[in-house]
Amino acid sequence: MQSINIPAAYNLVSLKKVSSTNEVAKTMAEKGEEAAPDGTLIWALEQTAGRGRRGRNWYSPAGNLFTSLILRPEVPAVRMPELGFVAALAVCDALDSLSEPGHQVQLKWPNDILLNGKKVAGFLLETERTSSEQNIQWIVLGMGLNVSWHPEDTQYPATSLRFEEWPTTVEQALEAYTRTFLGWETRWLNDGFLPIRNNWLIRCKGINEEIEVRLGHENLIGVFTDLDENGALVLKQSNSTRKITTGDVFFPDVLHSELA
Repeated sequence: MQSINIPAAYNLVSLKKVSSTNEVAKTMAEKGEEAAPDGTLIWALEQTAGRGRRGRNWYSPAGNLFTSLILRPEVPAVRMPELGFVAALAVCDALDSLSEPGHQVQLKWPNDILLNGKKVAGFLLETERTSSEQNIQWIVLGMGLNVSWHPEDTQYPATSLRFEEWPTTVEQALEAYTRTFLGWETRWLNDGFLPIRNNWLIRCKGINEEIEVRLGHENLIGVFTDLDENGALVLKQSNSTRKITTGDVFFPDVLHSELA
């Protein structure tokens, strides 16, 4: 692996091939803060058993970016999901800093990154709580970015930087992400979720438009009107408003392509 220039706040652990960077990070985090302090960053060139949200497999060949960051913020466990929005803003800014004109980077609820309308990155948050007061002992924030390759058979259309003719290396993406995440995490810790929420809404796809939310046991159609103070999606239907904390969002253009 070549030399990587990232902020001194991180403790970078570089690996060639792992089953999952999140599994490596969780094992390290469980050994305590001395062994894996806040800011320990696991980076692997390849995963053999990468995972995404809701237990899905994550396409993990060499040539893409796979990281898991160990965080130990002194916040209640109920605030853990907010970090997905923090990371989404960081990746969005990182890609903006590396991009050339003509590319559109957007955020998709709850924590996906879209490049030119297709998924290019996503996150997986895992944690362990203390036995008392429900505080966070540690959080592992997994992030995968399709740099060179992307899967073809996904529920939501995917893409990669290479496919979009975006000449960015894995190393450049890693350096940019670590810089931008540090800034957004600091703002979150100092100012709370409100500025994160407001900035996320500015950059998201589908706000004030009709969307479909798939919950597994039912599909909901309505207008995406807002995020609540905890990051839940606010969906307005004909006679009601519903707050959704987990699900998969689809937009009309994607739904039309499914039927084509």
